[in-house]
Amino acid sequence: MGALLQRGYGGVETLAVGRAPVPALRPGHVLVRVAAASPDSGTIHLMTGRPTIVRPFLGLRTPRQPIPGLAFAGVVEAVGEGVEGFAVGDAVAGSAPGAFAERVVARATKLARIPEGVTMTDAAAQPISAVTALQAVRDVARVEAGQRVLVIGAGGGVGSALVQLAVLAGARVTGVASAAKAAFVRSLGAERTIDYRATPEPADWGRFDVVIDTADGRGLSVLRQALAPRGALVIVGADHAGGPVLDGLDRQFRAALLNPFVRHRLAMVMQRESGADLAVVLEHLASGRMRSAVSEVAPVADALAAIARLQRREVAGKVVVDLTGLAALAG
Repeated sequence: MGALLQRGYGGVETLAVGRAPVPALRPGHVLVRVAAASPDSGTIHLMTGRPTIVRPFLGLRTPRQPIPGLAFAGVVEAVGEGVEGFAVGDAVAGSAPGAFAERVVARATKLARIPEGVTMTDAAAQPISAVTALQAVRDVARVEAGQRVLVIGAGGGVGSALVQLAVLAGARVTGVASAAKAAFVRSLGAERTIDYRATPEPADWGRFDVVIDTADGRGLSVLRQALAPRGALVIVGADHAGGPVLDGLDRQFRAALLNPFVRHRLAMVMQRESGADLAVVLEHLASGRMRSAVSEVAPVADALAAIARLQRREVAGKVVVDLTGLAALAG
């Protein structure tokens, strides 16, 4: 089958279209013909091999999984032993290693049917970024109606879903983003945006019941200046400079260690791939309660350029790669 292959750690120069064996179907799993896949921060971490603390799990010199990508949408081709609720021909979205390929094998528990009215490209954008946002808002931040919520990195893949889900929870949302993404963030339901270049200090942003940080990278004590006296600071992901070994993970660890000793609640989000949570997000899209944050659908020939733009944080919301031309490109 055609696939995007990774031959080492680094930038997009490590990626190239090639051919790979079709993955074997296993009990409890589903074989899906992939129509679209969406790169996310996990794709970047796998590509760069950072933080290096995870390389014993990914592969010390080269990734053990040579095909990048996690989030995808497509059509079920085969169902493994013990799987219930899915049948050949079902349109599904989900997450599994090796999503940037013609076919992928995924655990049934990480899949959800795509409702009518939701496109493959919109569905492919949800399994990692939007599910992470749902878990952050609902389970970790525990956002309630009437709260003041600040989303840092509101113009990104996770941030764009955070804004919408916090608004759905009844919160008054402010988004921190670049000036170029301000209109996009307001279109998602944020009542106010802050240009982090024009107003760089969190102490000047106001006071919030919940601050969810996906992009700032500054110390916990700095970000706590934007919190109300009993507010919650939630750290999402590890996309911040913090040394080659831990990168942004060090802030997450510090938040967990410091939490018992401060008046604010400090918490971190470690995303759980979940078909049930994905089904919630897809239903929000189908009903119109959420809108798609896909700003670009790239043909497979432009996949590397799209991933490079994501790595440089130039993408508003999500970029999705249409993989329908992958077989022809692989030769």
